[in-house]
Amino acid sequence: MADQNPLISDRDVQFQLHEVADVLALCRLPAFAEHGAETFELFLRSARGLARNLLFPAYRPMDLEPPRFEHGRIHVHPSMRAIWAQMAELGVLSATRPHAVGGQQLPHTVAIVAEAYLMAANLGAYGYAGLTAGAAHLIEAFGDDWLRDTFMRRMYSGEWTGTMALTEPQAGSSLGDITTRATAAGDGTYRVHGHKIFISGGDHDIADNVVHLALARLDDAPPGVKGISLLAVPRRRFTADGELVDNDVHTAGLIHKVGWKGLPSLVINFGEQNDCHGWLVGQPHQGLAYMFQMMNAARIMVGVNGMATASVAYHEAIRYAQGRHQGRLPGARDPRAPQVAIVEHPDVRRMLLRQKAIVEGGLALLIHTARYADLAEHHDDPDERRRAQRLLDLLTPVAKSFPAERGFEANALALQIHGGYGYSSEYLPEAWLRDQKLNSIHEGTTGIHGLDLLGRRVFADGAFLALADEWRRALADARDAGLSTTWLDDFDRAAHNIADLTLELARRGQAGEPEFMLRHSADFLELFSTIVVAWQWLRQASVAARALPTAAAADRGFYEGKLCAAQYWFSTELPRIDHWVRLCRDGEDSYTRMQPGWF
Repeated sequence: MADQNPLISDRDVQFQLHEVADVLALCRLPAFAEHGAETFELFLRSARGLARNLLFPAYRPMDLEPPRFEHGRIHVHPSMRAIWAQMAELGVLSATRPHAVGGQQLPHTVAIVAEAYLMAANLGAYGYAGLTAGAAHLIEAFGDDWLRDTFMRRMYSGEWTGTMALTEPQAGSSLGDITTRATAAGDGTYRVHGHKIFISGGDHDIADNVVHLALARLDDAPPGVKGISLLAVPRRRFTADGELVDNDVHTAGLIHKVGWKGLPSLVINFGEQNDCHGWLVGQPHQGLAYMFQMMNAARIMVGVNGMATASVAYHEAIRYAQGRHQGRLPGARDPRAPQVAIVEHPDVRRMLLRQKAIVEGGLALLIHTARYADLAEHHDDPDERRRAQRLLDLLTPVAKSFPAERGFEANALALQIHGGYGYSSEYLPEAWLRDQKLNSIHEGTTGIHGLDLLGRRVFADGAFLALADEWRRALADARDAGLSTTWLDDFDRAAHNIADLTLELARRGQAGEPEFMLRHSADFLELFSTIVVAWQWLRQASVAARALPTAAAADRGFYEGKLCAAQYWFSTELPRIDHWVRLCRDGEDSYTRMQPGWF
């Protein structure tokens, strides 16, 4: 199967990166000046080869044989050792980081596509890398020289791994309620006591050590989120003579998950013997602000996982639909006529086209979001950096939630196309469907991201205006490319309706009605995601329309397929915005009026 399912379409990657995103333009920035088409392609080719030849063949065995908790330690599938070594050798852990810390200084725009191949192949295996890279980046950004030399460099090299240790049993996503304590020991370290839950990759046997980037309260901490500090808490620590010893960090339990089986999720106890050493990262009481760097990166990673998991299932569904023969087309009268491949049936093509629209719209969104990350970090104009950062912040909830929620729909359609084989464990769609469901929960549920988008990000300084300006540019380009005026008029009308709604909800909030403003935040996230992805299809369709008249015969079908997917989105998805706008504006109150006892 590894040599049959491409995981992600190479042709679409080329289209998205070069024809739509113009990734080579990033090489004009000093940070990426040494790069070009050859270095980008080398990294992508290496990642897709690793994904197809090593990670994907290991996916099924890792799903069937999840990590084991024995004698206080976690033992993962043996194939992870070779996978980890090769991901580290490829430089996945530090691909976008500067040369000064051992990185390759690649654009996020390129790295995110390489990561997508790896996630599509085996999202559990890639999870160790994504978490380690994010934890190491926290130390790089906020740690002192000793922390960087002791922890960061070993993490970026793959010698050690890392986690984010936020959640506690009594707090969940309400991080202001965490109770893990850190008491100054008088030697520059802290003694840490507490319990963390749902810690992905918190223990394993693929590397020498695990470094937890943990949120805790110092003894003098104020209550709530303002009293949270960030500490590096390794499973093993160095003694004064350089010996690596246990650091009183213990796995208390293994959580048995519906998906992502290759990556263990654990309950971790700090300080059972009062000898758990932690090192403060940055300044006291600033931990949550620091952690948002890793959390926002992890949200994008979950979005990539959502798109990648939908993509691998989509390509499996295409392969199955082309090879499975069943039934005859309407109007066929001869029962002896050969059965047709099910891809010939209109409803199967409907399901495939919906998957295509979700997968390729999601990939375009993630690449575009990654480009803003590159510009926010590296553009030589401070105003452009600030503008890109505002757009990145605004799009992050969408980039996380859309691929997860709509990706689940796409995975369900892939299973449906397989029919009875789809829900059998002998075929992979059921496993990918299980995996996909976790993406709407990881790094904040969809409901939380709806509240975040409507309660904070959409009203941030100039963010929505900057996005509206991007939409206007895309519309002007689409008109120049000769796209359907119906599409453009519908998009323009939807954009104005959303702008009016956003202002109206802001006024309700400012007038002392925050409950009304946020009542339909989940619906607001839906309508906002739908127009954002329509924007991405507008951009792709403009490129396809221009390319089609002179395209080579081998490419005509590709560009026609893009135009069909864009038509699908504008015809079937964009009209749904009117319904969501009405719910938000009217404040439909069925579930807020509903009392807990009435259920």
